[in-house]
Amino acid sequence: MQFGMPTLIENKTLGDNVELCRELGLQFIELNMNFPEYQIDKLEKTDEFIEAAREAGIYYTIHLDEKLNIADFNPLVTEAYLETVRRTIEVARKLLPLCDAYGDKSQPLTLNMHMEHGIFITLPDRKVQMYDRDFDTYMKSFERFRALVEEWIGDSDIKIAVENTDGFRDYEKKAIEYMTKSPCFCMTWDIGHSKAVAEKDVPFIMENVSHLRHFHIHDGRENPPKNHLALGDGEIDLRERLSLAEERNARCVLETKTIEALRKSVAWLKERGRM
Repeated sequence: MQFGMPTLIENKTLGDNVELCRELGLQFIELNMNFPEYQIDKLEKTDEFIEAAREAGIYYTIHLDEKLNIADFNPLVTEAYLETVRRTIEVARKLLPLCDAYGDKSQPLTLNMHMEHGIFITLPDRKVQMYDRDFDTYMKSFERFRALVEEWIGDSDIKIAVENTDGFRDYEKKAIEYMTKSPCFCMTWDIGHSKAVAEKDVPFIMENVSHLRHFHIHDGRENPPKNHLALGDGEIDLRERLSLAEERNARCVLETKTIEALRKSVAWLKERGRM
């Protein structure tokens, strides 16, 4: 099993994250493009990232901006996000040798992606999701997105992994099913997110279990909803989830939000012989 860590807000620099990753015996860091220090213009300085990783014997995956919306009705916004994905794939190409050197060569380098729900209009008796109302327009955006990603990735061992958050909408499920027909896409199971929304995404995830290649592992609770807890601090059957991740040969990010919770999670895994 390959375990990694997210970029943590307590760590101000790449060096801080790399040093913590090495100290804890983790294999990789998932660089989060929601942070100012990991925006595309920063990631494109790949020599700095590669040097730091080689010194520590680790590699990277990437978490795309969680607001990334390639189906925005404003074409200027859509084009900006598409260009961000294109340039991030170019960065990933340059980071691939790190995966080969320090990771499991049977696992692709993943770019983790959220599905943006879009806006909704509140009527007296219901809420109408605009992507649901204009589904044909929505799907055309994903048809274009899939084709472009296939062109940009080519034969590189890179995949975009679509993550569950607070419950997939029906229109999102259709888009995900369309994207994962391509070898350039796969799925991420965030087990804490699914627990915090009463496991509403589990049936869809299990119907598409063959596409799972990436996991965000953290503990969670249903009532009150909580996630990003240290392993052992919640209600999730972690052994079952980790067994599935192993079965799927999936990479696992220990996606806690604090250094303390990350340390506790690593200790939990070591005590159970998982690391």
